[in-house]
Amino acid sequence: MTRVRRGYIARKRRKKVRLFASSFRGTHSRLTRTIAQQKIRALVSAHRDRDRQKRDFRRLWITRINAVIREKGVCYNYSQFIHDLHKRQLLLNRKILAQMAILDRNCLYMISNELIKKEDWKESPQMI
Repeated sequence: MTRVRRGYIARKRRKKVRLFASSFRGTHSRLTRTIAQQKIRALVSAHRDRDRQKRDFRRLWITRINAVIREKGVCYNYSQFIHDLHKRQLLLNRKILAQMAILDRNCLYMISNELIKKEDWKESPQMI
């Protein structure tokens, strides 16, 4: 059987995969089979961590909001604050609230104080 010289297509495919793995270290950037395995692993990690990143940011925002809310009012916490926001139909997401907590705490204090005042106002006629 005669020897077949492979064309440029396989080389083009391998070159494309090598460009993906050019930042990897050692064998992971040199050997074709290892590069293929590392590419799969990298894409799986990227897909998984996109979801994890969303989760981590939401967790960070909740922590920041809770810390600022608890600073002023001792009896007021994050869950009550979010519940009161939803009851008043104020559509502020956690990202915006966390930015307000960092950049302009007085604004967040004003919002929480208004929520507390409205809740006290609603509860006082019912108690009498």
